[in-house]
Amino acid sequence: MNKLAHLIIVSLSLLAMAAPALAEDEQPVLVTIPRMSLDTALSAARTAINTCRKEGVQVAVTIVDRGGHPQVVLRDVLAMDLTLAVSRNKAYTALSFNTPISQLTQRFTSPFSVAKTPGLVFSAGGLPIQAGGAIIGGIGVSGAPSGETDEKCAQAGLDAIQDDLEMAEM
Repeated sequence: MNKLAHLIIVSLSLLAMAAPALAEDEQPVLVTIPRMSLDTALSAARTAINTCRKEGVQVAVTIVDRGGHPQVVLRDVLAMDLTLAVSRNKAYTALSFNTPISQLTQRFTSPFSVAKTPGLVFSAGGLPIQAGGAIIGGIGVSGAPSGETDEKCAQAGLDAIQDDLEMAEM
């Protein structure tokens, strides 16, 4: 009888410890991922283009969604074709690392580092787009004579929509 009582107590204790773990492992069937509307992304891209025009440069701007897929791509009239690919890669890199690329330029310098991964660019001009503390996309600008100018234009585009993103219901 003593052994049976001991076994029951141990079993109940183990079950009590496992119950919270079972509840934590439950996953929803569907996951809702917030996305920017086309108008919001287009507003950011247009603002970035206009800011760079005021600086006397013509650029390309790419906005990528949370999945890294281009949502808006704009290239000003005189921006070189190469700026399209670079702006997309800057937006994707900023999204992937959830940080301004200018903060990463010196981070990956070894010959076999992650910086050698196709599609990543470690040059200023890419910023993550966040809403309610969640990463929802990235903005990349390419074509100015310096990455700092690219980033200034990207920041202007982000600033144009940031209040709307923060006020949106998630």
